[in-house]
Amino acid sequence: AFSAAEKVSSLGKDWHKFCLKCERCNKTLTPGGHAEHDGKPFCHKPCYATLFGPKGVNIGGAGSYIYEKPQIEGQTAPGPIEHPVKVEERKVNAAPPKGPSKASSVTTFTGEPNMCPRCGKRVYFAEKVTSLGKDWHRPCLRCERCSKTLTPGGHAEHDGQPYCHKPCYGILFGPKGECLGVPG
Repeated sequence: AFSAAEKVSSLGKDWHKFCLKCERCNKTLTPGGHAEHDGKPFCHKPCYATLFGPKGVNIGGAGSYIYEKPQIEGQTAPGPIEHPVKVEERKVNAAPPKGPSKASSVTTFTGEPNMCPRCGKRVYFAEKVTSLGKDWHRPCLRCERCSKTLTPGGHAEHDGQPYCHKPCYGILFGPKGECLGVPG
């Protein structure tokens, strides 16, 4: 059970505030301010980028470094090779395959924006908020019932749709015939 002060919602689940941590580095995360993969939370950088970003190129473009050993036949390097990589040389290998991907709710590292679940339009990095494992336009993250604008991670969800905790979620999905909103 969660007290209201301890509970945050993210990736469609309720978490104790201090249990919402990166699966890789264990850093405490902000609800809605992190990436997800297979329903598990990760900090955007460096963990998500390292684990699931394009291999061989550190996110950031020109001046990035190769951190994996080169795949040149018969040669191995003792450690990281720290020299600038020309992005043009790596583009073909760094691009993800075309078509639907398993993590389609996460912004791709090629800069392709996601689609907002509410309005169906593209969500660009500068305008996005992340909640329920998806990227939304800030004005589109609103209660399905009353249309109140919601705070990322500070709301309830049902069937992937956001709802304000009180009164909407309680009225629609809470226990019937009992006092709503009072801890029991």
